[in-house]
Amino acid sequence: MKTYLKRWFIDGMSYLALGLFSSLIIGLIIETIGTQLKPYFDTSLFITIGQMAKTYTGAAVGVSVAYGLGASPLVIFSSAVTGMYGYELGGAAGTYIVALVTSEVGRLYSGRTKVDILLTPLLTLIIGAVVAKLIGPFIAKLMTGLGDFITFSTDQQPLLMGILVSAVFGLTLSSPISSAALALMLGIEGTAAAAATIGCCCHMIGFAVTSYGDNGIQGVIANGIGTSKIQIPNYLRNPFILVPPVIASIITAPIMTLLWPMKNVAAGAGMGTSGFVGQIMTIRTMGTSIETWLQILVFHFILPAVISYIVYRLMKNAHIIKPCDQQIMTGERT
Repeated sequence: MKTYLKRWFIDGMSYLALGLFSSLIIGLIIETIGTQLKPYFDTSLFITIGQMAKTYTGAAVGVSVAYGLGASPLVIFSSAVTGMYGYELGGAAGTYIVALVTSEVGRLYSGRTKVDILLTPLLTLIIGAVVAKLIGPFIAKLMTGLGDFITFSTDQQPLLMGILVSAVFGLTLSSPISSAALALMLGIEGTAAAAATIGCCCHMIGFAVTSYGDNGIQGVIANGIGTSKIQIPNYLRNPFILVPPVIASIITAPIMTLLWPMKNVAAGAGMGTSGFVGQIMTIRTMGTSIETWLQILVFHFILPAVISYIVYRLMKNAHIIKPCDQQIMTGERT
């Protein structure tokens, strides 16, 4: 059972995030760049590529999840079609469910007969279409409902929900589960998405700052622009290293929601500062005003860094966090 839970909720969602990044997220980034530069250059190609990437998100996600779950080649290739149908009816979550079912069921028939080249794509397409048709609309309503509830609740209770959303997404980012996939499946937007972005930023920037003594500038780049997931082996040994970024997230987000509200979209909500996607999507949502840039600087970088470092120093002075507790494993631990 543990093996299946890991396959379905960790491996599968990780590859779901890769599929989303390779299509929808990167497409939005390219389209945003093209739109921003349009007054100065002919960026029609950028805009077209971005729109195409968004259009074929379902195919990319279907293939990536099937590949991540170790499906056979014919099941993987057929998942481009079933993924599109699942995405049309159930969004990212619908595609994920379709790819998961066809990948697991495909193990029963793929490569079992001499007419595999006909049987496998035939069964995969039929099974995928049936699953999408039966489950897709329900999944879409469920995820949309949850996302709308989170968005509405954050607008109504900015203090409490700002803390909750930021903390949950920050911890998800630093866990084996994909925060980007979670945000896109829920479809959160507005202030709730901005709070989720801040939570992710607090973990990435927080670990970048607090682990500098253990990892140097390479660690700053790896944690701050890459992902805080690289700290998983370290916080399994000493869970207290999670405290500074968590405290930063539950302090920073409500300051934003109460005093200087920001907005974002689902594509940036779960990314934080990874590849600066959270910041690019914030600019896409809020525009390129000086106020937007100041908010990004304060809530995505300065406050997460300062609060995390202060809490880290207090915990280090109390010997709760020790040298090398956050060292990235690149070889033998020193």
